[in-house]
Amino acid sequence: MHIKLLIAAACLLGLFSTIGASLPYPILPPLFASGVGNGLNSFLGLPPKMLFGLALTINPLGLLIGNTLLGPLSDRYGRRPLLMLTTIGAALGHMLTAAALLLESYPLFIVARFATGLLEGNGAVVRAMLADRLEGDLRVRALSWLNGAFYLGWLAGPLLAGATVVWGITVPFWIAAGALVMTTVLVALVLPRETPSLATTSWWYVARHQHAFHLLRHADLRKLFIVQFAYTCGVTAFYEFYPLWLVEFPGYGAPGIAWVTAGLCAVMTLTAVFAGRPSRFAPLQRAAWSAFACATAIAAVAVGHVGLGLAAIVLFGIPNAFYNAIVPGWCAERFGALGQGAVMGLLSTTFCLANIVMALVGSVLTLLDTRLILLLGALLSAWAAWRLQGWRVQMAGPPASSAPAEG
Repeated sequence: MHIKLLIAAACLLGLFSTIGASLPYPILPPLFASGVGNGLNSFLGLPPKMLFGLALTINPLGLLIGNTLLGPLSDRYGRRPLLMLTTIGAALGHMLTAAALLLESYPLFIVARFATGLLEGNGAVVRAMLADRLEGDLRVRALSWLNGAFYLGWLAGPLLAGATVVWGITVPFWIAAGALVMTTVLVALVLPRETPSLATTSWWYVARHQHAFHLLRHADLRKLFIVQFAYTCGVTAFYEFYPLWLVEFPGYGAPGIAWVTAGLCAVMTLTAVFAGRPSRFAPLQRAAWSAFACATAIAAVAVGHVGLGLAAIVLFGIPNAFYNAIVPGWCAERFGALGQGAVMGLLSTTFCLANIVMALVGSVLTLLDTRLILLLGALLSAWAAWRLQGWRVQMAGPPASSAPAEG
């Protein structure tokens, strides 16, 4: 019963945190691409698409820093206190975002999204909590269920935005803030208290010397980072810019974007229920197949045909759910001795870094054609699939040592 409650609490944490993070996706494209001027899309006279790209970049930048630091900090100070602090802080961030939208202040919006992203970088802490307390197939299944909760949040967030934005553009963010406050109470009631760490190092020492990127001194983790970065660049190009594609090609507004996103996330959620089951195929083999299928779906959207693109957006959820069920579980088994918080933090940090890079690249490419950034994403995901297949062959020998690589 204790294990079931622990898994349920982790999934609810993932659900409520991603609901807030996913709210802006159906709201922002019409604000920046509809052709109607406002204080957000006319800041400093810059092109609205460029401002849109920068607005997409700032939240992942906060996530990047948060995921880099929060996982290792939870190794030092405990999962429970870090989760309580970050959830209540993210609630305050959503309140500040609502104020920025009400005032049509682009600088305040940027600050609010950065702060919210910084504190929402606690997904690595939740994953590490499960990796700490579970083992074997149950760990893999629980991480898959947690991914399903994250996907469900991406479903509920856009639906919430599409359903409530008619009452005011700030309403979805106030609801998200309330949900995170409730999540803080949930953390306090359900998660077990932890034995205080005997370490005497300061948080600043941990931040400087035990951050997730510190793991890159290990040869296999450097290889993982490169492959994961390429794959997540493809995925984030898709996530960030298919809503803009929906505005430009089918001519959808916030409700239409919300419903398409709901279909995508519903497919991912259903797939995640069974994606973590044991398989006779090697994990890296399955990950390679999944990455190639994702690349194919992104390329189908880049073609520009409305019917094919809509179908590809929704079906993308199947291989992406499999990939995200396979890779974290494999990493927990292979690299867990290096610190589950740091390892899960590295995976989350890689995703955030990819968000930043592709948002910046996309803010330039979309000035020419939105399909270009989607095509680039497809190529990067296909390259990652090819590298994973090659790595699977190289991994036929014994597991790599956790000792740092020389040189």
